[in-house]
Amino acid sequence: MKVISGLYKGRIIEGFDMDGTRPTMERVKESLFATIQNNIDDAVVLDLFSGSGNLGIEALSEGAKYAYLVDYNVKAAKTIKRNLDTIGITNAEVINMDYLKALNYLKDKDIKFDLIFLDPPYKTSFIEKSIDLITKNNLLKEDGLIICESDSLDRIVYNDNYKIIKDKKYGDKWVVILKQI
Repeated sequence: MKVISGLYKGRIIEGFDMDGTRPTMERVKESLFATIQNNIDDAVVLDLFSGSGNLGIEALSEGAKYAYLVDYNVKAAKTIKRNLDTIGITNAEVINMDYLKALNYLKDKDIKFDLIFLDPPYKTSFIEKSIDLITKNNLLKEDGLIICESDSLDRIVYNDNYKIIKDKKYGDKWVVILKQI
């Protein structure tokens, strides 16, 4: 897996072979980042189910100001840290914590996000629970976006505060981009 564009283009991101992770493939990542390109410069980013840090690192490479990379798995958190260190990224924080605890931790730090990536384990209700807590904790800036990835469009459940601005199927996965109404 590689960074596809920007400052760190071509740099290797390890962790694609970790148990329990499904990295966003390069063609999906390329299309996704082309869609959100105008929202990346100076953005504060949350990659909530970060895995290897792939999406957060790509956002930083393309001009995001800071990224919070969250994963509950200790091995994943260590891999994210190693990827950041290897590439030389210092404008990121790795948070090894359950996603619900992490969302409350970020609320307590009074952080608001321009971009939030939600790519949880498939066959869970984590997207819905995450969006509900993001809304309750007021973590998304007024013009911010939530980018959801799942194996089923039916699992991308969100409340009435959001509308879909783009949805697309890539092979066996769906990517849905939400904006606050």
